[in-house]
Amino acid sequence: MGTVTIGVSIAVPEPHGSRLQQLRAGFGDAAAHGIPTHVTLLPPTEVDESALPAVEAHLTEVAAAGRPFPMRLSGTGTFRPLSPVVFVRVVAGAEACTALQEQLRDPAGPIARELAFPYHPHVTVAHGIDEAAMDHAFEELADYEAQWPCTGFALYEQGADGVWRKLREFPFGGAVVPPQAGHVERGSVPTR
Repeated sequence: MGTVTIGVSIAVPEPHGSRLQQLRAGFGDAAAHGIPTHVTLLPPTEVDESALPAVEAHLTEVAAAGRPFPMRLSGTGTFRPLSPVVFVRVVAGAEACTALQEQLRDPAGPIARELAFPYHPHVTVAHGIDEAAMDHAFEELADYEAQWPCTGFALYEQGADGVWRKLREFPFGGAVVPPQAGHVERGSVPTR
């Protein structure tokens, strides 16, 4: 057995996922169609293929302890000049994403690893394209809004063709989505 490249993420659901993927492709990002629209919890990580059952058991355990939470995207941000990335900001659900990614990378677990940069939940909409296209992506999505209840995460594997494919979903232990996960508070006014 060899090594495989895996990642763990929260999928951006439809219709938002396809729309952002189409926009990313339209900005000139060649990787757009090989990367489902997502919020990363574990970045691309090489593991021995024989470790996948232990990884799945760990993800099952983390998910079982999790509960649904509201996710909301709003506006854009960038990691430039440090990294050539424009993203849509996670404005609700960021704390829950941060806690999840820490649990996934637990030093005692099978996917313990250090990160190259501090964790910052986001949805990439442009990566490694020319500056004018990056500026266009930043401006085009400045007013973008989307929200949904996050009910779990998924394990993905990157194929030899560079395309990321879902291996398995891991729903949170809370089978019922609590009412507060279906909307996001904006100040003191609930939005739907």
